[in-house]
Amino acid sequence: MIEPYYASALVELYLGDCREVLPALGRTFDATVCDPPYGSTPLAWDRWPTGWTQAVAETTSSMWCFGSLRVFMVRTDEFAQAGWRLSHDSVWEKNTGSGFQTDRLRCVHEQMAHFYRGRWDEIYHKVPRVPSQQPHQGRAVRQRGSSLHTNGITSGGWVEDGTRMQRSVIYAPSMRGRAIHPTEKPVPVLTPLIEYAVASGGVVLDPMAGSCSTAVAAGLIGRRAVCIEADEAMCERAAQRLGSVCATDV
Repeated sequence: MIEPYYASALVELYLGDCREVLPALGRTFDATVCDPPYGSTPLAWDRWPTGWTQAVAETTSSMWCFGSLRVFMVRTDEFAQAGWRLSHDSVWEKNTGSGFQTDRLRCVHEQMAHFYRGRWDEIYHKVPRVPSQQPHQGRAVRQRGSSLHTNGITSGGWVEDGTRMQRSVIYAPSMRGRAIHPTEKPVPVLTPLIEYAVASGGVVLDPMAGSCSTAVAAGLIGRRAVCIEADEAMCERAAQRLGSVCATDV
């Protein structure tokens, strides 16, 4: 029986390689949010862990994965062989660029691709609605039934409730100067991804958790998280963060 490195009412953090830890846990999860090393730099830690897509596929049927167009194109076969199919993608727009290439456009974004396995109509997916101060533009249209394009809106026309569907481009400042991990993602980027894929009270998996931002974001919106991190020093820093981020340990 594998024991967590850190545990509270909302999160469990395990030390180890997700390809070894997940079979030992023998659990299933509502969805995964994953930020694997892209394998796009010569840095020692930036090595794509071959086989993780299959390991995760055996525990869940819904996954958000951070990456870049190059990463997803190069690894297409690995995702497909594990049964993953792409449903759509989102973009994180940063305030600062990354990368040192001077022969390409300055990169100020990262992509998040949503993959699923099995039947789409059996996958939980609910687009978050966010507050909006902008007046509704256009006209209300009555429909006969619903469609995928309208996100299940049925007949009856437009009802103004002060919210709009979450946009596919999410702006959030990077964690530069505040991060405890080299590629730490900000909580405001993770929150809508989790809300989209995991119902309230559900459990999200982060198999390469780093700073455990996924767990922090999940706890803030009433979801639980199981995190796995291979670097013991990072596990210690993440555990300290989880223990101090709020009074309930997450």
